[in-house]
Amino acid sequence: MSQQHFLIIHGLGGSGHDHWQTWLADTLTEKNYPVSYPTFSTFHAPNLKVWLKELHQAMETIPANSELTVITHSLGCLLWLHYAVATTKKLAKRVILVAPPSPTITLKEAASFFPVPLTSSHLSRTAEEILFIHSNNDPYCNMEDAGNYLNLDHPSIVLPNAGHINPASGHGKWPSILDLSLTHKMPILN
Repeated sequence: MSQQHFLIIHGLGGSGHDHWQTWLADTLTEKNYPVSYPTFSTFHAPNLKVWLKELHQAMETIPANSELTVITHSLGCLLWLHYAVATTKKLAKRVILVAPPSPTITLKEAASFFPVPLTSSHLSRTAEEILFIHSNNDPYCNMEDAGNYLNLDHPSIVLPNAGHINPASGHGKWPSILDLSLTHKMPILN
């Protein structure tokens, strides 16, 4: 049986010690799961080509027979969408994309990540299960813009009043994402 492995991909500005991604990485590690949680270069002014290279290097360290779950946040979602476009092979068992920023409003600090590739086929090709998690009041992606992701026809969850699903909106310790990561069930997240 293949071993479950986790790859956690942070967004713009990284994920500090109080972010749910760091809490998740620490908790999974404590439970003896292998976790890759790379810190990408110049994360306050990221360059897509550099981040793609660093993501590829991180992927190379994950054993080929692993059952990989990829968990992204914010700009990390866009990084994964670009990475998935560049390959034709299966990369992961499941991918969870949390709070992707609007694909229609270019973030000036991360301009190289735009335009965002929005085609369902490359995601389906690279992972067996894909889940988007949005918030209905995300300051970086309103629900109209989130429709671009919802239209990709992958399962999605919209959390009520969860902001950007980060520490500023109360998502430091986030047990629901741990449950989702380990059980692969789509619980009611909060």
